[in-house]
Amino acid sequence: MKSIFKHQNKKNQYVVSFISVSLVSMLCLFTRDFLDYKVTGYLLLVLVSILAIFLEIFPVLLAAFLSAIILDFFFIKPYYNFHINSAEDGLLLLLFFVIALINAVLTFKIRKAEQEAQVKEAKLNTMKLYNTLLDSLSHELRTPISTIMGSVGTLQSGVNLSDENKTKLLSEMDKASLRLNYQVENLLNMSRLESGYIQPKLDWCDVKELAYNVLSSMNETLSQHRITVKANDYLPLFKLDYGLMEQILYNLIYNASQYTPIGAEIKITIEYNPVMDIDYNQEETMSCIITIADDGNGFPEDQIEKVFEKFYRLNNSKTGGTGLGLSIVKGFTEAQHGKIKLQNREEGGAVFTLSFPAEVMQTKNIGNE
Repeated sequence: MKSIFKHQNKKNQYVVSFISVSLVSMLCLFTRDFLDYKVTGYLLLVLVSILAIFLEIFPVLLAAFLSAIILDFFFIKPYYNFHINSAEDGLLLLLFFVIALINAVLTFKIRKAEQEAQVKEAKLNTMKLYNTLLDSLSHELRTPISTIMGSVGTLQSGVNLSDENKTKLLSEMDKASLRLNYQVENLLNMSRLESGYIQPKLDWCDVKELAYNVLSSMNETLSQHRITVKANDYLPLFKLDYGLMEQILYNLIYNASQYTPIGAEIKITIEYNPVMDIDYNQEETMSCIITIADDGNGFPEDQIEKVFEKFYRLNNSKTGGTGLGLSIVKGFTEAQHGKIKLQNREEGGAVFTLSFPAEVMQTKNIGNE
């Protein structure tokens, strides 16, 4: 199938080459009695040069050959034959074809060299990204695995441990398992984003309940932070993908917990803003707005635009982290036609603002079920 498309594309290039030369020649034909044929030759030479930028070598050579034939047949006297009266005209025609040929070949080689350089640069960038990922993973995966293996080894060694020490070891294993699961989930999610496999499954979602569920799963991680959730008591249900939203909130809250000092506040606000969806039905839709703010140190202004890039980590950030969390948040948000914005707060700290053009269902319309 790929070879068929490639063949079709090449065939189209020949057509473009033929039509372009024909059109320019027809336009010049109307001015043949007023302009010297050398001007027509220059115009055709410029056309061949332009085609060389966009087409492959053989369609360009066809344009050069057709231009030389047309110039001789229609524009060099005597018209409508291939006879050339003077050596000057013959040399000019030969030079035209040679220059067009050299120009086509050189342009093609330059374009090919640029493409090879771009491919090489892309490979180097890819290798750099993967080296960054591997360096990060060597810490992010090895540390929790070592913790789990060490704790299991201690429990299996037969050493008499107090209940307090056993509880502590199990707690360490639990935290290490959660950390390991977080990194594996991020890798799998990034793979889904890269493959374009994300297909949101929209369903009615209680975003407030979802936020509390995420916070509940992070009790240990958030134990040294102050958590606040602000939402209307009668917040409507939004039609969103529960799984994607869960991962979005988890990554943003986890990121806030890791990059703010102990005792910092993490505030989650959920609200909606009615907007009119301009369509034939004039149906009313609601925009779901979620903000996650903290009172930490904020982000360097010159790096705010880069934090959503894959594998990007802030300068002078603490050891560890793969730089995938925020890029996944952005990908999952956009997969639901949402937007995400990061700003520094005037009073200190940072705030992530998520907005989704989601359908809503008022909870008062549900009734008793």
